Parts: sequence; C-alpha cells; structure tokens
Amino acid sequence: MPKKKGAKHRFRETSPKGRRFQPPRKLPNKERRNREYLTPQEVKRLIHAAKKLGRYGHRDATMILMTFRHGLRACELLALKWNQIDLKQGIIHVHRRKNGISTTHPLYGPEIRALRKLSREKKKTSYVFVTERKGPMTDSTFRKIVLRAGEAANLGMPIHPHMLRHSTGFKLANDGRDTRAIQHYLGHKNIQHTVIYTEMSPNRFDGFWDD
Repeated sequence: MPKKKGAKHRFRETSPKGRRFQPPRKLPNKERRNREYLTPQEVKRLIHAAKKLGRYGHRDATMILMTFRHGLRACELLALKWNQIDLKQGIIHVHRRKNGISTTHPLYGPEIRALRKLSREKKKTSYVFVTERKGPMTDSTFRKIVLRAGEAANLGMPIHPHMLRHSTGFKLANDGRDTRAIQHYLGHKNIQHTVIYTEMSPNRFDGFWDD
C-alpha cells in the first residue's frame, strides 16, 4: 500500500534487542534531600555564595533575600515590579498567586539597601529583576541561580526556589509567631497550609523537661 503524502512517522528509540529505552526515573524529593527548607544560617550562606557568582551576583543575592524575607513563590518574585515597592516608606505590596491573599509587608534594612543598590545599577525598567537584555527573568533561570548558589555554598543537597518559601514559614514558626499572622504573611487562604510549619517546629516542645 503506498504511503500517504505528508504522513508523519514517529521514531521510537529501541535497544539492540528491540526493547524500548525507558528514561531515568526522577527521584522523589525525599530521596534527593532530607528536608524541604533551609535554616536562617543556611540561607545566609546561600546569599553569600550567590554574591560571588557571575557578573550579576548582587542581583542574584537580592532575589534570594527577597524570596526568603517575604516567602515569595518564584512566579511572585519574577513578576515583582518597582511600583509595588516604596523604599521611602519601607513597604512592599505582595501580589500573591494561586488564589492567595495579597498583602503589604514592611521592608527592613538589608532589603532596602539591596534594592536601592539594584535600582542604581539597572536602567529604569518596570520589573525589579531582569535579564542582561532588560527582559523579565524566567523561572528556569532563577532555578539555575538558586541551584548553583546552593552548590557553591556546599549545603549538601540540591536547592530549589520553593525551599526558600518553606524556610520563611519554619523560621517564623520557630520564632513563636502567631499562626494566623504567619498565614497572612505567606498569603495562605487556608490556614491548614500554615499549620504544617507550627506542627513541625521543635520550639513547641520547649520546657517539656526541666533538665
């Protein structure tokens, strides 16, 4: 039977014995790392490492700092615009994604200094974090930045951006912050998404033993 003109043929990669090759199985997170968050000291090491990598170390370190300080998802960080930030009043309007609760956070010294320096280094653009060509940064680029900084910081496990958001939740819970306050800070619509941080905080067991 003659082949139809324009018919598409799918190529299937097979072994010499005729068996199809199977792609390597992606390991679950729990097999790649023993936890999905960093301690504040580990975040400091991550930021310090990012500063020393590449031509845009200050930008990359500031991205990590802002993600951690404000519990940002990668998409929220990359969509951040200068009109959401008021450096004079020291506030940032956080626009949450995934149907989360948007809110306003205070900015503190390290963030204000880092953002001011970034604003001086960059030509005026609407987005805070941009590429060399002044375009918005992609999720994959930010993932590579965080992964590379984690390797340089020798943290002993592969680091991804969402670990920084979890790190925010655990840090606030360990500080004894009110669960409802943490919920609104992270923009959780359902408080059950926040309870996981307070449930796993070791500080809730303080004082169980006198010695």
